[in-house]
Formats: sequence, structure tokens, C-alpha cells
Amino acid sequence: QVQLVESGGGLVQAGGSLRLSCAFSGRTFTRYTMGWFRQAPGKERELVARISELGTRTYYADAVKGRFTVSRDNAKTTVYLQMNSLKPEDTAVYFCAADSTTATMTVSSVDYWGQGTQVTVSS
Repeated sequence: QVQLVESGGGLVQAGGSLRLSCAFSGRTFTRYTMGWFRQAPGKERELVARISELGTRTYYADAVKGRFTVSRDNAKTTVYLQMNSLKPEDTAVYFCAADSTTATMTVSSVDYWGQGTQVTVSS
């Protein structure tokens, strides 16, 4: 059974930075596309960024492109989300996700979810 444990959320002022980490265990890490989703109150869960199994391909939602960077360390079986120039609209619960079947990664294709970590950006 895969376990995903997130850390790094918190409260930050607009323009600030946070780095989220997600530690993966229980299966072969390099068999999974890894991603970060977020869900704000009253909104649907949305994909923020994803990274391919070997880290050679990344995807970013338009809302975060140029500000967020997803990376992974396969030796440490950990995926990261570096968030810079944060805006109040980035406030949400952020979820780490693992997908073994699709490269595009959707809410319905994700195999495993982390418990979520709150990110709050004050104006």
C-alpha cells in the first residue's frame, strides 16, 4: 500500500514562498507520475503540476506557470512543489498524488492521495 505524507504548508504573505514536500513509500516510486492538486473552499480539486516518472517532463496549470516548480528526487522517493510569488488566490488545501496508469493525471485516474496540507496566502 502506497503512503504519501505531505509537509511544508502554512501561512504566508502575498509575494512570499513555500516549499511543499511529499514523501512516498510502499511501492516503486519510479513507476508513478507524481503531481500536486489543490482544492479551495467551494471549488473542485484541480491539477496544479505533475512530473513524469523519471522527472524528464513536467506540466503546470496556467494559473501557476512561471511561479511554481515541481521536482522529484527518486533516490529519496520524494516530490516537491516550490511555490514563489504566492497570491491570495493560491490559498487552498494542496494534495500530493500518485498515478501509475496515465501520464496526464486527472482526479479520477489518481491511484493514491496524500492527506493534504493547508496553504494560506494573506493579502
